[in-house]
Parts: sequence; C-alpha cells; structure tokens
Amino acid sequence: MTQSRRDIRAAQLAADKGRPQRAGNGNGNGRSAGTAGFADGEGEGRTGWKKWAIGTLKWGSIAAAVLLVLGVVGVVIAYNQTAIPQPNELANKQVSIVYYSDGKTELDRIAVQDGNRESVKLKQVPKFVQDAHIAAEDRTFYQNNGISVGGILRAVKTSVTGETQVGGSTITQQYVKNYFLTQDRTISRKAKEILIAVKIDGQLSKAEILEKYLNTIYYGRGAYGIQSAAKAYFGKDVSKLSVGEGAVLASVINAPSLYDPANGDTAEANLTKRYAYVLDGMVQEGWLSAAERAKYTELPKIQAYKGNKFSSGPNGFITAQVKRELVSTGLSEQDIDNGGLRIVTTIDKKAQTAAIAAMQDNLPKKVQGGLVAVRPGDGAVVAMYGGADYAKSQFNTSTQAIMQGASNFKPFAVLAAVRDGVSTKTKFDGDQPQEIDGTKITNFGDRSYGMVDMRRMIGRSINTAFVNLNNTITPALTRQAAIDAGIPARTPGLDETLTNVLGTASPHVIDMATAYSTIASQGVRAKPYFVKKVTSTTGDFTYDAKPQTKRAFDKDVTADATDAMTYTVKDGGTATKLQRLNRPVAGKTGTSSEAKSIWFSGFIPQLAVSIGMYKPDANGNPQTLTSSEDTNLTGGTIPADVFYDFMKVVTDNMEVQDFPNRAGVGDDKIPTPTTTFTPPPQTTTQAPATTTTQAPTTTTAPPTTTQQPTKTNGTGKPQPTTTQPTITIPLPGGGGPSPTSTKPGNAP
Repeated sequence: MTQSRRDIRAAQLAADKGRPQRAGNGNGNGRSAGTAGFADGEGEGRTGWKKWAIGTLKWGSIAAAVLLVLGVVGVVIAYNQTAIPQPNELANKQVSIVYYSDGKTELDRIAVQDGNRESVKLKQVPKFVQDAHIAAEDRTFYQNNGISVGGILRAVKTSVTGETQVGGSTITQQYVKNYFLTQDRTISRKAKEILIAVKIDGQLSKAEILEKYLNTIYYGRGAYGIQSAAKAYFGKDVSKLSVGEGAVLASVINAPSLYDPANGDTAEANLTKRYAYVLDGMVQEGWLSAAERAKYTELPKIQAYKGNKFSSGPNGFITAQVKRELVSTGLSEQDIDNGGLRIVTTIDKKAQTAAIAAMQDNLPKKVQGGLVAVRPGDGAVVAMYGGADYAKSQFNTSTQAIMQGASNFKPFAVLAAVRDGVSTKTKFDGDQPQEIDGTKITNFGDRSYGMVDMRRMIGRSINTAFVNLNNTITPALTRQAAIDAGIPARTPGLDETLTNVLGTASPHVIDMATAYSTIASQGVRAKPYFVKKVTSTTGDFTYDAKPQTKRAFDKDVTADATDAMTYTVKDGGTATKLQRLNRPVAGKTGTSSEAKSIWFSGFIPQLAVSIGMYKPDANGNPQTLTSSEDTNLTGGTIPADVFYDFMKVVTDNMEVQDFPNRAGVGDDKIPTPTTTFTPPPQTTTQAPATTTTQAPTTTTAPPTTTQQPTKTNGTGKPQPTTTQPTITIPLPGGGGPSPTSTKPGNAP
C-alpha cells in the first residue's frame, strides 16, 4: 500500500514526540542535533539550497512570462497608438547657425540652398538608378517588412556604448529617420523609428516608399533628393543619368563627406571602392549583366562643387572647416546642414576681421596666401584666412596649400640643438660660399658673417651657419624637432638631408602656426581646433571641445629658442619693423629658393601666427615672387607687414607679457675658441692693421682665386678665409666661387 505524503509526515511527527528530549545544540531552536536536518526539509529529500534554487527558478519563470506578455501587449498598444506623423521641420530645412567665440555674434549660416529639394515621380528615375540604390543600401528591400533586426541590434549597441554609428537600417527606416524623426541617437528614437517603419511598410507599397526615399535622402553638396543630386554632381536631370552616374549617387549617400571627390584624393579613393561594391551588388542581384558591368571600371566625370551660397567670402572657409571638424565628432553632413545646430567657434571676431583686412590690404595681385592664428597651449584657432571667396574657390590656402617652409624651419634646428645640450651662444661659421658635406651653400646677398652664435644666426638668417649647425647635430634631430613641434611627419619633403634646416619641406600654414605655438607655449603642443561648443534646437545633441595637448619640449629648451628668435626683430634682424608693436615678439622670416614662397611666422606669449604666400600659375604651381611684382619679395617684406597690421589690431588693449628668461642650457659646455697664428702667405700682400692710409682688403678689392679675404666680424682686420679659429667642434671651412644656384631657404 502506498502512503500519501501527508500520512508519512504525520507518522514522523508522532515518532518525534515519543523520543526523549536532549539538551539543545546551541542553535536556539529547541531541537536536538539529530533532528536539525529534518527542520530544513531533509525529510522530503531536499537540502535547503536546492529548495531555494527551485523556488527561485519557478518564480523567475513566472515573472519572465509576465514581463513577456506585458512587453507584447505594450508593443501592440504602442503600435496601435503610433500614428504616422507629419514631416518634421528638419525635412523642410532648419538652419544651423555658426557663431564667433562670444557665442552671440553670428559668423555664418549653414542651410540648404533655396529650391534644392525637388521631388520627382519614381517613373522619372531610371530603373537601373533605383536598383543601384537598393544594391547600395538594402538588398532585401522587396522582401523585408521595413526593418532590419541586425541593424536594430547594432544601433542599440552603439547607442548604449557611444560608439560611432554604423549602417544597417533598411531603406524604409532611413526614410523614416530622414523625414519624420530628429537625428538624435537615443534608444527611444530608434524604437519610434522601428514602429513607424513597420507601420509604413504595411500601409504603403514598396514603390511608394522607394519614391519618397529617393526624394528625401541627403547626397551631400546641399542636395536633398535624387533630382537635386543629379544636378549637383552631374549637372543633368535625373532621367538622363547613366548606370555609372546612378551608382555614384547611390554610393555617396552612405557618407557624403567621405565619398565626395571634392573632399580630396582620399574621398575619391573611398568612392571608387564603394562604386565597385554597388555595381557588383547589382550583378549579384541580377539587375545588371556582367558584360554591362565590365563597361564601368572607372568613375564617371563628376563636376566640381561650387559650394553653399551661405558660405561665401573669407568666412566661408571657417564654416567649411567647422563642418569637417563636426563630422569627426560623429555627426553626419545632414545633421550639420539642417539639424538646427548652434555652433560656437573659437574664432574671435576682432582677430578674424583684422586677419581679413591685413591679407586683403597687402596681398599683391595674383598672389595667394594664408594666415592662421592659434592660442598657445590650447590650440584654439582665433583667426584664419584661407582665401578671398569660398563661393568661388573652395581651395583653402591655410589648410590645403603647401609651400616650401624655407627659413621658417631654422628654429627647429635651434630647438634640436638646445635639447641636445648645445648652447645658443655656440658659434658656427657664417662665411660664404662654403661646401659642406659635398653641398655648396651661400647666404642671401652673398654676405659673409664670420663666426656667429645661434641668436645672430636666427636674426640674420645665415644659411651657411645653420647648415654647419645641422651638420653638427645631424639632420635627423632637426627633422624630429619639427615633428615634435607640430609639423606632420608626412609633410612633403620632410627628410633627413643636410639642407632640411633651410626649409626644403612644404607644410601647410596651419602646421607652421601649430609648431610655432608649441614654442610660444613653452613646449606644450596643442592640436588646432575650430569648434568650442555645439547645442541643438531639439536638445538632442551637445558637444564641448576638450583641448588635446602634450608636452613636446622642456621649458628651458623653448625659453632659449624663444630668446634666439627675438633677434629677428632686434636691430640687425630681418624683421626689425615689428619693433613698432612695442611688445616682445619672437619669430622668423622665410623665403624659399627663387622666392616661390615667402613666410613670416611669429608669436607673442598669448598668440602664435603664421603667414605664407605664393603665386600659382595656371596649373597651380608656384612661380617666382620677384620679377612681376615690382619689388623683391622676401619674408621680411609683405608677410611681416601682414603680421604687423594684424597684431596691431589684435593686441590693442591686450596686456603686454614678457617671454620667459633665457635658461642658458649648455652654456657651461661652450667650446673655448683657441686662436692659432698662421703667418700670412708670401703671395698675399696685406696692409698692417694699424695703418690708416691703407684701405682694408674687402670684397670690393680684386681677390685672388684661392685666398679671397673677408672682413671677419669683430676683428677689425681682413684675414684669409682659410685661417679660421679652431674650436672643439669641427666646422667645415669655406671657399671657392659662388655657385650658379642656391639651396631652398637662401633668403631671410
């Protein structure tokens, strides 16, 4: 006979009552040690933890089931209550405003051009253009119910982690996002997008959805919709597009800033790959034959971008730079163009106005140039001149043009030397001409200077002395100092040859401003930036810039380099006119070989500025800036004038600050010159130094071929160039006729 659980339980309780009671086991429950396990349920065959686990699982399952039901009910209710909204303001253009650094004064506006959203019927769009878009964005378009589960999961992940958004939305979802919803990246917006997409897919035909999508998607260049895009990229009606042109438009919508060839070679390379992906997808889906695909191996001709009409004049270059910077934060061009953003830049209105006036008042006809002013130690760009009118030409002379850096590179050799323990009081041979390590070097104006230290070398821009310095410390150290200061390692011509100190490399103006700001900030390099803060009218996007800085040089190193660079402005320097600013100024002039580029880069403690100029020919190649300008243009002429005109305005009512005192790095290791007397050669007749009736032999007297006497600085008497004082650092000697050509950077 089988017993019920209740009968067994009753018998056990009766037996327990009949047992003698024992002393407690200290657990306070009045039970004996032998019956303690029974109280935990051992009589039922389970230990305590098993009973707890089973109970928890049971209640957990019930709770999960309840939540699932509630979730399903919630989704159903949400679906039924979600109405397809009217197109929001973003789809009808909401202007983004760019402000100066005060956050109040308007600098520019970013908006779509009037009439740049032109709708067309789907039948006007060639079938192969439709297919190209589907191949590019949603190859299951005709099969799915409006959503992509994989794309949704990826979107949720990026919303939670804050990672860069990735693709994966269906064409229906993209249409919903672009036309009905704001561009924020919250999970709630994604949930709304999904519900509306499913609902639209159930109410509209695929043809209707595709037509609406093609009329609202953003293609870059301010073009919304396929018709506007056809005109912006190819200058034709959508109905006239070829297969290749349709594939290009289908490609750029993925990320217009990354795929528009107007943005440079990298963007064109990106487009070429995406273009092939789209065409190959059309073949895979059976929408294009392999034979037809083989005809499209190269990109079709894409017309130049004329720019947005709201971004004109010199300030248009600021707006373009702002847009590029915002794209790097994760915003799309569409977010920027009509996202209702309020963008506060780093640009100071007073400084920007002064920069435009200084450049336009001084630039000779047909000469182009750039100006960038950076706040040392922070990287904020307070002014930039990149051209006269962005609407006419989008080529930025400050961030895109490259020019030989010329003598602007000489301070990097000083930085390298001081960092290596060489005092700026160390002297080097500044006579000319010299053949140094097999290279003939001359000085501007064919002048000889004798033995000169780094401070005078900077002030007079003495080529031979700098090449001797570079030969002593090695060109590799000079190159590395330039990179550490802020010149990109990929800069064309930035090598480790002996003459790199003369500026054979070709940087951008903004690179040079960054490098000089590193010296001005006492060794702290900062990445330049234009955007200080961004908010949106919908409240779904905010951004605050965080300066990116790094110590590149010790303070003592930059203090000594700065001290040397002040000699450019002191008496005898190449830019003494800047003394009129009545405040400490450090800098360097620069003139490349044949004067094909001229520079002035300099700073005060609060601001670093670089100005570069060149004259392009019809193909954009630099021409000599001398014969056709009615003046001998060097870095000490027009660029220094621009610096003065700009700084005079900017520094008005600005506190006068001093540079740090010279630290004297390596002063205790300066080689002591030891003069070795060498009798004059018998073949040379020299007047006694004390004879006043005999004119000293100078470069105007007929010299011999091998012993041309030069007036050594500070000695008061002529002596052969072959009898220089000897010091512990070996310095190559000079001599010989002047070469017919000079190295880059031969002028101040």
